[in-house]
Amino acid sequence: MKISGNTILVTGGTSGIGRALAEALHDRGNRVIVAGRRQSLLDDVVATRPGIASLLLDVDDPASIAKLGKQLRQRFPDLNVLIANAGISRAENIADDSWTAANAEAIVHTNILGVLRVAAAALPLIKHRPDAALLATSSALAFVPRADFPTYCASKAFLHSWLQSLRHQLRHYPVEVLELSPPYVQTELTGAAQAIDPRAMPLQEYLDQLLRKLQAGDAPRGELLLDQDLPRRWAERDESFNSIFSTMNPS
Repeated sequence: MKISGNTILVTGGTSGIGRALAEALHDRGNRVIVAGRRQSLLDDVVATRPGIASLLLDVDDPASIAKLGKQLRQRFPDLNVLIANAGISRAENIADDSWTAANAEAIVHTNILGVLRVAAAALPLIKHRPDAALLATSSALAFVPRADFPTYCASKAFLHSWLQSLRHQLRHYPVEVLELSPPYVQTELTGAAQAIDPRAMPLQEYLDQLLRKLQAGDAPRGELLLDQDLPRRWAERDESFNSIFSTMNPS
């Protein structure tokens, strides 16, 4: 993927990795459209980076997605890059008698159906554009899960598999399909504590490494995975899954 001269839509672009990536790509000479469901945060992004456009979007709402498709065709017909980044994460204790599927359903709606809906809205525009790319944010947890976030990890495993199929189906189109698989990063994905957790990678450090990989085209199999996470990526192949899983999920 080239990192300048694009028209880029970033969903979930008002905070965390999405916002940092949107601002960095804007600074590198791209026309960036940030989409999110909170107008106040959209306004803050636009105020911080004049020139970034914003769209109010709730990926859980089919009507909002339908409106997105019309807005893209009318206002941004030269769109050539989609970064489907919107996602949520919630811990779940399925063994607890009080557990319900409510959080799992919310995660599936946002992390899975939200990505599919946004892709359906944007692909007709981007798939014939030169230098087109579709990126979706998965996670290194797609390969070895944290058991206290079961549906979140499973949703990212779904995206990993789905993107492989999408990449194959689009092989005759000029669309690069890329999977962002960040490690544990200092954002507020799971709450305010994560943003200051010393065990998490600083957001700017992750962004710097990601942009270097994008610029260098360093995405084997279409996967933008940091070197530190390769042991998890190949845990099944290397027969190290059980030991890594036990380390991540001590009994």
